[in-house]
Amino acid sequence: MTASVLTVAGLLFGQATAADAAPKPSEKQLKAQLTSLNKQVDKLITEYNAKRVAVAKARTAEKAARGRLTTADADLKLSQSQVGDIAQLSYQAGGLGVMGQLMAPGYGGAAMLQQLQAEQTAKIARYAQARDALKKAADDAGRLTDQLRRDVVEVTGRRRDAEKLIGQIKDKLDQLVPTAPGKLANGSWAPELPAGADNITPRMRLMRAEVKQHFPLRFPVGCYRPENSGEHPLGRACDFMLSSGGSMPSAGQVALGEQLAAWAIKNGRKLGVKYVIYRQRIYNLGFPGWRGMEDRGGITANHFDHVHISMY
Repeated sequence: MTASVLTVAGLLFGQATAADAAPKPSEKQLKAQLTSLNKQVDKLITEYNAKRVAVAKARTAEKAARGRLTTADADLKLSQSQVGDIAQLSYQAGGLGVMGQLMAPGYGGAAMLQQLQAEQTAKIARYAQARDALKKAADDAGRLTDQLRRDVVEVTGRRRDAEKLIGQIKDKLDQLVPTAPGKLANGSWAPELPAGADNITPRMRLMRAEVKQHFPLRFPVGCYRPENSGEHPLGRACDFMLSSGGSMPSAGQVALGEQLAAWAIKNGRKLGVKYVIYRQRIYNLGFPGWRGMEDRGGITANHFDHVHISMY
């Protein structure tokens, strides 16, 4: 566990002494720790991805070097073949006849052979350079790949430690969620009437405030509506919008909705949640578990763009 994670762990759990125990962290401190840990996790992911990119680039460089070596090798073999052919012809001619005349001083055969031999020497040098470059590229790629394997182990461990603490901090934040008014000794809820300019019940108002405090919602929250049925006209329901204009939410917005729905269910018995609807499913706290709903014919009607929370 890294020093920064250990620091957060110390702040989270306190450091008890023989005389007394450290005070429990406040909600502000817990949120600050949560933000810090989330940033650490994001940094880990960013660093790991950067190393994966570096490995990919090294592998690409190795592939390109191998291509250059293949080209240099073919070029060298062609040159060796040309030089060999001329030397063989010269040997067979024994210095006599037409070939002998071509290779004699004053003719271009000897000069051509010398030129081919010089070209061959240059191609041998290029081949050696390409071979050495391939070895270096392969070594670099191998070294980075080995380092990445070690980093995977380290990053996985650090991320696991951070996410464990994130979960514990969220649990402690949930412990700070207040119990809504009107809860009876037997666990049921006393009826409430809507009131105020927003025309919703006190429990619904508390839930709306808690959701806004815990989740970064960018779109308006719709609660009271003058309809003839449902929980909205009774002031006991709110729609927490994830997108606007009936548009399908992005992957990030969908994930935010899942987090919000899970949080409402987890804290529902303290806040007085009756049921949650999200993505054409309903979770009734009296009968735990998600259940599918009929198709109502649209993104909003099927609750794909918002989380609906109804209160007792």
